[in-house]
Amino acid sequence: MVFRAIVSLIAPPLCAVCAENCAAHDTICGACARQIAAHSPLSLTIPGVDEGWAAASYQGAGRGLVTALKFGKRLALAAVAARAIVRAIPDGVLDAGTLVPVPADPWRLRIRGFDPAAMIAADLAPLLDLPLSHCLARPHRRRQVGQAQAQRLTSELGVRTITAAPSRPILIDDVVTTGATLAACAGALRQAGSGRVLALAFARA
Repeated sequence: MVFRAIVSLIAPPLCAVCAENCAAHDTICGACARQIAAHSPLSLTIPGVDEGWAAASYQGAGRGLVTALKFGKRLALAAVAARAIVRAIPDGVLDAGTLVPVPADPWRLRIRGFDPAAMIAADLAPLLDLPLSHCLARPHRRRQVGQAQAQRLTSELGVRTITAAPSRPILIDDVVTTGATLAACAGALRQAGSGRVLALAFARA
């Protein structure tokens, strides 16, 4: 503890989002934390999803967190995103359910070495005291970045269940853009027998 304090005086730890100085035991600085916490829960309207919410908009510190997690491999940010999601959930909504992370494209998972949505879901599970199921998978598809929204919503993503689908799944994602992937996941779960489908994400574009 003393050694860490001395090191922090010589070389102050940097915020994983904005790279400014932050407290020794914090992953992100106070300014970024306040910017993320200032957001009211953002409603998600996704085909096949009964209700959904995001904790922050995909701009400023919200976008910085997603970028640092996914491309900067700042893995500790998954826990920061999970805590933000917990704050965004309306009271009395998640009395039961099973967390289901949105599956990563297998090629990007292999290149990146980790799945941001799965990491966020793993940190969410103990916070919400809910079980976790990796029951969805998807094949490799051409990246959707740059496609028009109509193209993305109608593209075949090939999401499928690989184990039994929970009766009350709660889809978990890092960032939602058009909602095409969440819609494909919800469709696969409903085809496999799931009932009410909820969705939680850290950011909404």
